[in-house]
Amino acid sequence: MTNLRTGGRILVDQLLAQGCERIFTVPGESFLAVLDALHDTPAIDLVVCRQEGGVAFMACADGAMTHRPGIAFVTRGPGATNASIGVHVAMQDSQPMILFIGDVDRGTRDREAFQEIDFAAMFAPIAKWATRIDDAARIPEYVARAYAVATGGRPGPVVLALPEDMLLDQVEAIDRPRGQPLAQGCDAESMEQLADLLATAERPVAIVGGAGWGLVASQDFASWADRTGIPVAAAFRRQDAIPNDCPAYAGNLGYGPNPKLVARVREADLLLVVGPRLGEATTDGYTLITPDHPGQRLVHVHPDPAELGMTYRTDLAICADMIAFAEALTTIEGPPHAAGAEAHAEWVEWSTPQPRDLAMDLGPCVATMRKLLPADTIICNGAGNYSGWWHRYWPYAGPGTQLAPTAGAMGYGVPAAVAASLRHPERMVVALAGDGCFLMNGQELATAVQHRASMLVIVVDNSAYGTIRMHQEREFPRRIAGTTLANPDFAALARAYGCWAATVERTDAFEPALREALATPGVRLLHVKTDVEAISAATTLAKLRGD
Repeated sequence: MTNLRTGGRILVDQLLAQGCERIFTVPGESFLAVLDALHDTPAIDLVVCRQEGGVAFMACADGAMTHRPGIAFVTRGPGATNASIGVHVAMQDSQPMILFIGDVDRGTRDREAFQEIDFAAMFAPIAKWATRIDDAARIPEYVARAYAVATGGRPGPVVLALPEDMLLDQVEAIDRPRGQPLAQGCDAESMEQLADLLATAERPVAIVGGAGWGLVASQDFASWADRTGIPVAAAFRRQDAIPNDCPAYAGNLGYGPNPKLVARVREADLLLVVGPRLGEATTDGYTLITPDHPGQRLVHVHPDPAELGMTYRTDLAICADMIAFAEALTTIEGPPHAAGAEAHAEWVEWSTPQPRDLAMDLGPCVATMRKLLPADTIICNGAGNYSGWWHRYWPYAGPGTQLAPTAGAMGYGVPAAVAASLRHPERMVVALAGDGCFLMNGQELATAVQHRASMLVIVVDNSAYGTIRMHQEREFPRRIAGTTLANPDFAALARAYGCWAATVERTDAFEPALREALATPGVRLLHVKTDVEAISAATTLAKLRGD
């Protein structure tokens, strides 16, 4: 009996074998054989999106939630270039993802055929692995390897190009079983050295979040921090690494951190960095923690050996996955510290909104959300100053409650919220977007409505590219160019997509609008109009200009 299958059928069978439940796509003629196979595969939910950037962002967010690769399919040329933003985010955010690209026929390669690109060359700098599958019989091998690469060590994206004619070939292929990421354990000698360093440290500070963090690691680390009293800071946009009500949680690093937390990090004699790469945002341009960090000892724990020692002089490098390290850490006690409770009290004060003399004050709006929304709400945002209010004032309940690109990509919030709503229909999902951020992927409201997502979108509208305006006013006061926006009526636009929507222009109008939104099913949008003068949660344009 023959086992002849098309390449498209073989590919879908491998995705099933690896546990794929959902695919995000904008369809293309270059992978019709895959779409045909999906027609007979009800076990895989096919989410049809409106632009390939939205596709890739959804796949990236899905991978962040499941710790298995989010799966995206796009067509060649424009489809692939549109999707590249999501690959870059998945790489910088250390999230597992596989992007499949329908490619030109094998017989027309290297002629600059219609929409032809050398995808291996294009994606090599921003992916863990990028290649082309030329033999349909080897699809199981490539897909199994793609899953292993995407989830192994430091998670990240893989890109596989699929020649159109290869997907139509009928061949016999041997299916591969589902693979599991290899666990990287801790060696006993390293943990003994860590115990010695902790025993002699007077002002230790931990910085957590990043590659491989999940619920088990979070619980173990938070429990250890509570017992030892060592302050725990979250890396940039990794605020859900441990529950923020942990008695030793000290707040987040990145843009606009608590000055008291910054001082603690500067004054620390031992830094225990578990998961983060210590990138530019977390370290304030490599100045908060310098590559040589004189006067400080650095313990760096990361699942990728290539990351350890790459930028920072490291006193103790531990290559381990987060679960194994956090479990081993629970056996180390060390002397108790009072600094954790002090740092947590400082964070509580810093994260409590104080009213400002503004018609629309976002701080009290976040306080209202804290009062009305469940603790396990998933907060999704792209890039922009608007996100700073939630970074400062929203308490994250633990892993899986924050989807925010450390790569600083605009347009991420709405697609991420779509993915989160489909993955967790039982939970509250909120997409945050500035006016500039929203219009980069606002078309995915159509995807949300089509696939019956349940989510709340909050568009913060100050008629400006706010982050750039802030830098502009600081560097070139009152010389405004290129940062002013003329916006549509976002509430009317949302209604056109089939969403419930309302416009809010005063702080006291936010709570009744939010209550009405929460009582309404489906996709809801609040168009919140703010004054650009209130440029961030910490300052105003007048202060930046020195007025």
